[in-house]
Amino acid sequence: MIRVALPEHLRNLAKVGTEVELDVPPPVTPAKILDVLESRYPMLGGTIRDYGTLRRRAFVRFFACGEDLSHEPADLPVPDAVANGTEPFLVVGATAGG
Repeated sequence: MIRVALPEHLRNLAKVGTEVELDVPPPVTPAKILDVLESRYPMLGGTIRDYGTLRRRAFVRFFACGEDLSHEPADLPVPDAVANGTEPFLVVGATAGG
């Protein structure tokens, strides 16, 4: 099982706790994680990725094992610790300000 940690506003929208567990077929990639997440929680569709292009929204970031995966290709496998459920895949709402 893959563990996915969501920011508070998405947890509230999906009515889930801090983390959700998903059964993602190998090879585990960010794209597959998000496909399964949006399939299980359809209300999250369009909040993390654009509906049409499936590209990450500008103020959303992905982290795994302390690495920022936000700008990596979505079809690259996640670290083994995430794939085996030891570490969570983090979806983080980015902040901006001036």
